[in-house]
Amino acid sequence: MESGTSSFTRCGRFLVLVLAAFVVVIGSAAAQQVGDGTQSSPSAKPAETPAALPPAIPAAQPVSQAAVSASGVAPAKAPDAAQDAADQSMTVKLGPGDLIEVNVYNVPELTSKVRVSLAGDVYLPLIDYVHVEGLTQEEAQKLIEKRLEDGGFVRSPHVTIFVDEGSSSAVTILGEVQKPGMYPDVADHKLYEVVSEAGGFTPSASRKIAIIRRNQEDPIRIDLPRNLADDLSGNVDIMPGDTITIPRAPVIYVVGDVGRPSGLLVDNGTLTVLQAMALAGGANRTAKLGAARIIHKGPAGMIETKVEIKKMLEAKSPDVTLQADDILFIPISGGKVLAGRTFEAAMAMATAVSIYAVHP
Repeated sequence: MESGTSSFTRCGRFLVLVLAAFVVVIGSAAAQQVGDGTQSSPSAKPAETPAALPPAIPAAQPVSQAAVSASGVAPAKAPDAAQDAADQSMTVKLGPGDLIEVNVYNVPELTSKVRVSLAGDVYLPLIDYVHVEGLTQEEAQKLIEKRLEDGGFVRSPHVTIFVDEGSSSAVTILGEVQKPGMYPDVADHKLYEVVSEAGGFTPSASRKIAIIRRNQEDPIRIDLPRNLADDLSGNVDIMPGDTITIPRAPVIYVVGDVGRPSGLLVDNGTLTVLQAMALAGGANRTAKLGAARIIHKGPAGMIETKVEIKKMLEAKSPDVTLQADDILFIPISGGKVLAGRTFEAAMAMATAVSIYAVHP
């Protein structure tokens, strides 16, 4: 009996171990299915899509880029004043009229404040005259350093140049403006701004102007409209050192026995004898059209030319084109003008007339 009981006990223990092992296997399989995202049910199908991966770690970015990504606004860059000054010294060239200060490091005795002469030279202690026109500040510094070292005056000199007054960078405006002269603070502006700074055009100003640019042989010629707002194509950029010349517009005088003796300001175009008479109010009834004269200033002096206005009106003679500063003189019928005195009479009348602008 003891032997049978012992066998039964061993058999029961074996079954318990097998059952425990089976439970462990089933539990591991269930855990694996849960970890893979599948259901523990035997009827559950495997997942058709792969398991989602954890989000990737973003790549390292520069601090400035990271700041932009975080805030959405790029950090402002601080202006580099030193770099701007260096760039300016490399582009702006010295010229006549500039007042410069020359310093030699550790040699205060050689400090000089000089103005560039009309010849483009400056006089400096020990090295005499130095031609600096057309050189940038950096180029002039190196030239002076070389002169000091070659002369044996200073060993390994370090020269700095400061421009106190940049007259060569100023803009000069001449001619028919209210305040002609030099304007140091209008470079890199537009033409209309410079004219406005000079007080605007005078009533007799021409609109055919010229801009003389440094280191450029041919001037820039511009035809401006009488009303500047009508056309902005002539509002060009003005560069440092430019000279703007605004001449007087051509004037044609019509004097004598006419309705309104006038000086006609002809800016853009030409004017004929009959056109000038019409603008002057036409000839009076007492005018002697057959004795009319054109007084023109030529290379050899004043020249009088007879014109047959009556034949022009009858289309029997071609109309004559007048030139700048011509005087069309129409005498009074029956009036006596001494020979050789036509010019004096016409000039006396021309000085008293009013000037009118016309637009042929």
